[in-house]
Amino acid sequence: MHPKPGYLRRGLDALYLAGGLIAAGFMIAILVIILLQMAARWTGNVFPGGTDYAGYCMAGASFFAFAYALNHGAHIRVSIVLNAIGPGRRWLEIWCFGVGALTATFFARYAVKAVYWSHKLNDVSQGQDATPIWIPQLSMAAGSILLAIAFWDNLLRLIFSGEHGVRSDTADANSHA
Repeated sequence: MHPKPGYLRRGLDALYLAGGLIAAGFMIAILVIILLQMAARWTGNVFPGGTDYAGYCMAGASFFAFAYALNHGAHIRVSIVLNAIGPGRRWLEIWCFGVGALTATFFARYAVKAVYWSHKLNDVSQGQDATPIWIPQLSMAAGSILLAIAFWDNLLRLIFSGEHGVRSDTADANSHA
């Protein structure tokens, strides 16, 4: 029995949404860390590694948000060039998504290797907290894998259906009004 085609699409869309929600969670964590640092200063205490943790959360928020942002048109696209191309637009978009997919896959591969080697070598952060560096690198690796999946998804959708999954960004939507 073959799954219905909609299951894969809904699953991928849910995966991208989950990445966006995780990114939002990291942003909330940054807020909490900043508030804890402020409270520690007001009470004369120290929050060791707070700045490092905020940085780790910023990296996590960025990398998990990439795929969600790609599918919602939040990344910079040169819409003027794409609209001016005319009939060649589809081929230019295939080329762009292809380059993006290959680049994201390359980056994801090396992000995973960085986590592996950091864990294997017991690499720790330079900050006061001495956190094993592979732990914050996990968010970079997972987010870059998610971005690679999103690029390949959009590339294959464009090749086979003629349309990618990137929703029009605000500038495009307003220019057609």
